Amino acid sequence: MRKTLLSIAAASVATLAMTTPSTAGTHESAAGIANPPSAAEQRADHSWTLDYPDAEQHPADPSNYTAASRPDSNSIDYVVIHVTQGSWAGSLSWFQNPDSDVSAHYTIRSSDGKVAQSVDEQDIAWHAGNWSYNQTSVGIEHEGWVDDPAWFTDAMYESSARVTAHLVSTYGIPVDRDHIIGHVEVPGATHTDPGPHWDWDKYMGLVSQFAAAA
Repeated sequence: MRKTLLSIAAASVATLAMTTPSTAGTHESAAGIANPPSAAEQRADHSWTLDYPDAEQHPADPSNYTAASRPDSNSIDYVVIHVTQGSWAGSLSWFQNPDSDVSAHYTIRSSDGKVAQSVDEQDIAWHAGNWSYNQTSVGIEHEGWVDDPAWFTDAMYESSARVTAHLVSTYGIPVDRDHIIGHVEVPGATHTDPGPHWDWDKYMGLVSQFAAAA
């Protein structure tokens, strides 16, 4: 069954949520663009290997992302920075819920910067609320709350920046704020993450440093 993509406001997943189930028969983004089927509807074999070697694999349910063969099927032009509005473990569990209709490629833990990968980079995670941006981006979630800067630890910044450096090196994404963006900057976004406490200068400096060394 295909489902309609709508925003969901559950507090623990506010910045993760893109869709709620319906019987409309299509996936439709927040921008009103019809989406293709989920991976579960497209293929039987959903196995994949880690793209980022330091990550821990926590696969999203195949109902929560779209199978693709990026960058051949779609270029990867953006990295979208999110904040979970909830815990690391809770966010990963939500991606594994077949009824959530939401996922991100990576999730970074606050305390130690541990990286979880939930969707293969070749596939299209449902994270941005805009189908065009989903097709051409990698989504990185960060454990915490937008109004509490204590969650944005040095370990988190460094670990996330290393993931982004891997992405820009792999896909030729420019290291600038036109291509490494917050969820709030996605056209049509209804979310505010990563919020005013996210230190973009620090983050971009780290990305540049790690990308140069790659």
